[in-house]
Amino acid sequence: MLHAMNGPRRLAATMLSVCLVLGVVVVTGAPSSASTFEARGSVEQVYVTGLQPGAEVSLVTPGGDTLSSRPANDLGGALFREVPPGEGYRVRSGDAESPPLVVHDASPAPWDPSIYDQQIRPTGYSYLTTRDGTKLALTVHPPTSPAGLPGVPQGTQLPDGPTSYLPPYPTLIEYTGYGNANPSGPQSAIAVLANAMGFAVVSVNMRGTGCSGGAFDFFEPLQNLDGYDVIETIANQPWVLHNHVGMLGISYGGISQLFTAQLRPPSLAAITPLSVIDATATTLYPGGILNTGFAVEWARGRQRDALPAGPGRGQPWAWQRIQNGDTVCAANQALRPDAADLMAKVEENDHYVASVADAVSPVTFVHRINVPTFLVCQWQDEQTGGHCPELASRFTGTDKKWFTFTNGPHIDALIPQIYNRWYSFLQLYVAKKAPAESQAVTKAAAPVIYQSAMGLPQTEVVTFPPDPIHLMPTYEMALAAFEAQPQVRVLFDNGAGVSPTGQRTPGNPYAAFERSFTSWPIPGTSARTWYLGPNGSLSDTLPPTPGVDRYTSDASALPLTNHGPRTGGGGLWGNATQWQWDWKQNPAGTAVSYVSAPLAADTTVVGAGAVYLWVGSSTPDVDLQATISEVRPDGKETFVQNGYMRASVRKLSGDSSNMFKTPSTLLRPIPSYLEADAEPMPQDGSFVQVAIPLYYQGHVYRTGSRIRVTLAAPNGAQPFWSFGRTQPQGTTSEVSIASAPTQPSKLVLPVVPGGRAPTPLPACPSLRSQPCRTYQPITNLTAD
Repeated sequence: MLHAMNGPRRLAATMLSVCLVLGVVVVTGAPSSASTFEARGSVEQVYVTGLQPGAEVSLVTPGGDTLSSRPANDLGGALFREVPPGEGYRVRSGDAESPPLVVHDASPAPWDPSIYDQQIRPTGYSYLTTRDGTKLALTVHPPTSPAGLPGVPQGTQLPDGPTSYLPPYPTLIEYTGYGNANPSGPQSAIAVLANAMGFAVVSVNMRGTGCSGGAFDFFEPLQNLDGYDVIETIANQPWVLHNHVGMLGISYGGISQLFTAQLRPPSLAAITPLSVIDATATTLYPGGILNTGFAVEWARGRQRDALPAGPGRGQPWAWQRIQNGDTVCAANQALRPDAADLMAKVEENDHYVASVADAVSPVTFVHRINVPTFLVCQWQDEQTGGHCPELASRFTGTDKKWFTFTNGPHIDALIPQIYNRWYSFLQLYVAKKAPAESQAVTKAAAPVIYQSAMGLPQTEVVTFPPDPIHLMPTYEMALAAFEAQPQVRVLFDNGAGVSPTGQRTPGNPYAAFERSFTSWPIPGTSARTWYLGPNGSLSDTLPPTPGVDRYTSDASALPLTNHGPRTGGGGLWGNATQWQWDWKQNPAGTAVSYVSAPLAADTTVVGAGAVYLWVGSSTPDVDLQATISEVRPDGKETFVQNGYMRASVRKLSGDSSNMFKTPSTLLRPIPSYLEADAEPMPQDGSFVQVAIPLYYQGHVYRTGSRIRVTLAAPNGAQPFWSFGRTQPQGTTSEVSIASAPTQPSKLVLPVVPGGRAPTPLPACPSLRSQPCRTYQPITNLTAD
């Protein structure tokens, strides 16, 4: 139970007890040294502030040995990492020494629960102190008054009266390393939507970012514990309904929910992670190949944000607050020079190292999450990638879980058909009321917000399909109806659907149809195999005679990315309707392609799959990209999915000691990615088997269409992902693909049971994040 705080006397006693637990000290040395510093024990860390820049500072073990020494940074701070938990550490600088400090382990149990008694204002900007004394910047956005909703004229009377927007509020936490806490900046679109729904949103900057204290590292244990402390502190505020909070967020704000919720904070009501990763490596090193496009640029951006606030560095809003007199923000910059070197971590971890990778891979820990979960991902997400569905089978800690998957870009986690259920989920599990109570207000505001967030032209008005749960008059009825829904929902042909008002604008965020399933993987899924054969064929039977096709692997043969001019001011984010794809054909000789016979029936594929190849290479290593597409009866070709593999790391995991903690299967081959398992390609003309795991897809290949596999060097098939450091470096490789009865190269896809698609072949182009072009066959070069 959390303890209520009563009066300043208890506040003083509470802060004293916290200081004693943390080992907080302020040491002033002799006048001649002018040595003043503050030292604190943290989670496997000790940090020091108030030093003279450049002053030598040492961390001394309980036994009196010097564990580490270093100079203070330019802001007078010093951070000691990887300190074994224990009592009795001291910090020494010059002739000054701290009293004993306690270094803690990463256990989520609070060191002193009274830390959660601190008061946070119900609106506006403030700071929240975490268990190790770090102050995090946050802004509380109360629910939006109905009279001030975007797109609603002042004074409009709505069914959900103003009293629903008075405290206590149902409350959501938005926790990221971006500038969400900036009180002068625009809120995220998802936070504005939540405000309109009647929720307060507490936007928090992670440690080491913006005006928050501490030094940044990518989802280190301290960041997760900070999230725990934020939840428990905010839930204890008198303005929070039910004294429980939920979490919301897309991308960074979605991933942070997984990391925080695994710690099981007792006051967490529910989470809604949208557009997230399953493992850091599947975005950073797909198939063992460094993603120098989005992934590396994202890491560099976080490195820049972690710099001390100043002209042209750090997050600009923090420097502005410092200029305007925010002394807490200024003091919180002291440890910024000690931020982790993310780019060094990227370079050092190009193979799988369990002690590093597992802690930052949600697939290894989401089984610990025990609260209701609403998770959404897109197969073709141009930022996080299409591997998130791997998480669906791992949420074993709760039976209240719902997953929605669709084609589309990063932002499509809240297309209208998904928004309805997200809205219901938050009302039922956080606000604990029937969705019908706030439906009118939300629907009045949402179209304007959506229009801005999704980059739609003013002529397109987002409307929401009817949802029977919204019509349930009581909370109990609505909850029962929601929980009766199957756990897995797949939206097909997003971009080719019809809006509730009857509009069909190709590319607009409406799915053509959907199917629901009881669990993941989809029950009844079967592995269907097509074999690569002569003359670029892809057939159900083994090739009758051996054959070898070849191509020149040249990663510069196509542009790095496949999108055209960035219109609308934000690339894919600002141009979500009028897609400007520039999906180019492979130049002659730089790829091989295999195409099936026309399909006799609609074939629904939901899941991952793989391409198994017998490969020969003229170089000791070579990077492979497989592209799966649908060649339509109308002569067009639609992109479906990619897969990647560096040939030297081809060895498949023989057990569960891999990043996914599960054995390989035919539909999900899992390379070990261990450096010890890396092996060069043979240079004697022989062939070895290389499995290329495909990223997930949910696609109906229509009757009369043909399935195509294209093999080439990476690049040219993604909008933001690109590969600037491929193998081989500085040259090209002659790649040979064998297809023979004894060396069968093949495509394997997860086909799910079901009848015909209820909608016709989509217009070309229309599917979101699935470019469509005129089909051009490739004549494969054969070996001499």
